[in-house]
Amino acid sequence: MITVNALSEVAALMGDPARAAMLQLLMDGRAHTASELALNSGITAQTASGHLSRMVEANLLAARAQGRNRFYRLASGEVAHAIESLMALAGKRAEPASKTAAWRRDPDLRFCRTCYDHLAGQVGIAVTDSLTQHGHLEPKGPRDWKLTGTGELFCQRLGVDLAGARKAGTRHFARQCLDWSERRPHISGALGAAIADTFFKKGWAERLRRGRTVRLTDSGRRALSRDFGASV
Repeated sequence: MITVNALSEVAALMGDPARAAMLQLLMDGRAHTASELALNSGITAQTASGHLSRMVEANLLAARAQGRNRFYRLASGEVAHAIESLMALAGKRAEPASKTAAWRRDPDLRFCRTCYDHLAGQVGIAVTDSLTQHGHLEPKGPRDWKLTGTGELFCQRLGVDLAGARKAGTRHFARQCLDWSERRPHISGALGAAIADTFFKKGWAERLRRGRTVRLTDSGRRALSRDFGASV
């Protein structure tokens, strides 16, 4: 059972402005060095090191040494899910500072972005809506999706690696993740990651060099219309 102290400790870790900035950057699904995270958060490398160590100890982040650098990434999809949900709640605030926050007013970020390793924003919701409307995906309890028999066939025709998604160990297969800009759940988990990977491999979507923004290509727009019956 989760204790009150454990809950408050994790909340405090995520609530610090510098650490929140680091977590927000890591929502792009990439691994970043301590110096990159420090620069993004506006703090010194020494201060960043202390913050990162605490988040690794709390299982919010995972660290890997490579050469002279130490790379950090979110420890799991569950961490990303928690951050996206908090961003959705933060978006409901009416304070002027929240209205001018760059991550809320960026139209490209709202249109299509990565949420850890899956698609979010208008494109992510369009994909999810299409799968549910065509009976390929159904709600399974309050937090998960169920891929139906027709959904299996659809994903196979699309080239989604379902076998790989099911080998993801203890990770949730198809999770409902509350989209902070659309205020509705998109598909995450191993299946969401596999669908996003299909978009990237087929050239339907492209990651930008920095940040979470994803560019939907012309072929991606055609695929949304042709294969999903959706437009954005």
